[in-house]
Amino acid sequence: MRKIRTGQLLLLILGNTMQTGRVIAISTLLLAGALVLLVRPSGGPGVPVAYAATNDNDDGNLDSKLAAVLANAGFTGNIQQIFHERLEANLGRPINPKLANLGRLLWFDKLHSLHQDNTCGGCHSPSNGFGDSQPMAIGVQNNNLVGPHRAGPRNQRRSPLVVNTALYPAMMWNGRFNSLSGDPFNNSNGFRFPFPEDDVRFSFANDVIHHVTHLLQAQAHMPPTELIEVAGFTGTCPGGVPDPTLGPAFCQFDDGKGQTVPLPDGTGSRNEPIRQKGLVILNASPAYRKLFGEVFPEVKAGAPIDFFMFGKAIAEFEFTLVFANAPIDEFARGDRDAMTASEKRGALLFFGEAKCVQCHAVSGRSGVGESNEMFTDFEERVIAVPQIAPFFGVGKGNVIFEGPGLDEDFGLEEITGNQADRYKFRTAPLRNLAVSPGFFHNGAFIRLEDAIRHHLNVKKSARNYNAVKAGVPADLAQRLGPIEPVLQRLDPLLQSPIHLTDREFDDLVAFVRNGLLDKRVKPENLCKLAPASVPSGLPVFQFEACQKDKDDDD
Repeated sequence: MRKIRTGQLLLLILGNTMQTGRVIAISTLLLAGALVLLVRPSGGPGVPVAYAATNDNDDGNLDSKLAAVLANAGFTGNIQQIFHERLEANLGRPINPKLANLGRLLWFDKLHSLHQDNTCGGCHSPSNGFGDSQPMAIGVQNNNLVGPHRAGPRNQRRSPLVVNTALYPAMMWNGRFNSLSGDPFNNSNGFRFPFPEDDVRFSFANDVIHHVTHLLQAQAHMPPTELIEVAGFTGTCPGGVPDPTLGPAFCQFDDGKGQTVPLPDGTGSRNEPIRQKGLVILNASPAYRKLFGEVFPEVKAGAPIDFFMFGKAIAEFEFTLVFANAPIDEFARGDRDAMTASEKRGALLFFGEAKCVQCHAVSGRSGVGESNEMFTDFEERVIAVPQIAPFFGVGKGNVIFEGPGLDEDFGLEEITGNQADRYKFRTAPLRNLAVSPGFFHNGAFIRLEDAIRHHLNVKKSARNYNAVKAGVPADLAQRLGPIEPVLQRLDPLLQSPIHLTDREFDDLVAFVRNGLLDKRVKPENLCKLAPASVPSGLPVFQFEACQKDKDDDD
């Protein structure tokens, strides 16, 4: 039977009516994607007749279209399996459960963090895909809560999801930790980091010496060195004398808690002195010496724990956090029932009319590296996200922003020093965004719908942005940096609005929210990874969403 569109159907009925001269009353309803007409011939009862409303509602047609689109885009849905194959080849072994568990304990234990009130888990929570529980991160001087009621001075950006980072060739919002080969599994060109590590600490030669084979094993060396995140400012303003590298503005954060932060070394940086002090603390812990000794024979034989061991333990835990088996993957592998009709239509828009895939790529290689089916090309772009900026001060924010009003984030320019890179940020991977409480580098949007609308009409969204209406926390709604300088640098791909109908928009949201979500990332699964206690005996974080799940179970 030939499919007839709604308008054609009505014309056909009306035409037949006029030819026969009969009087017919027609009522129409749209039910379950079908056009239902109640036809009432003169003097007779109503007779319901159902027809398909549009071709797009035919599941078989949707399936064939989407299968063809995914094949053409090079999307296989097999990246989870490919990851494990590549990782075993990279490490020369499967994931080591003991090493991964050691990394898990370090993730949640504050002992090795000099301020000793924050660690990886404070900003990368199991309740949010091991990403931020806040739209913008809160590091040191926090209230030990992780979730909506976390309090303390803001950092500068939102902590990204750690889930699936083992497949990323570049990390952080400005891509500052990256594999020079464009492949996180390939250290043949070494791994590039900013000063003071530069291209030296993780050069290929040094990677061979220290058996660093994956980018995550290198990246794990960095968070403990960050003052605003975990190290704190204790001792940086002794006797009220300002630290020469920080200046007087940061004296207010020297609260005397935790361990003192060591002075810079000959490079002018504190990174390595902080790492070494953290190692002194770990090596003084019998519990950690025992745990490290179970996976590193040299420690068991009496050698000290070193930071390359620390990095490998953290990375091993992160290797267990690859969750890339979403409905879109199941569909691509042949399960046509894995996605709803709305999600399938949204996927077709994503790869087609909405043009999302131009930046949120699923295959191929950009100038940064391989997409690895992560729904990003990892390139840095200006997408004119509104510039929300907390005020600077105790309990407010511990980062001095840039620009004339100290209310701007210059993005990639901070790393390259090139003004052409101003306001550029990494194209965000889109998998598992359903568990995120904020979007973009600064969490300016907390609703996925608003984040997608911004992409569809950037200039209108940016110029009409209202932080209160956007729903960001009150402390992030008090000031905005200028938007016109950002719009002047807007990426060419986002210059023209994209128009979608209401249903198309809803379908696109459904695909991004549900079609890209691996259910294993939900809090009820990942919260099980948060330990009730840690080897140091220090208080563990209170994960609000995890506690809610526990209460619901009880």
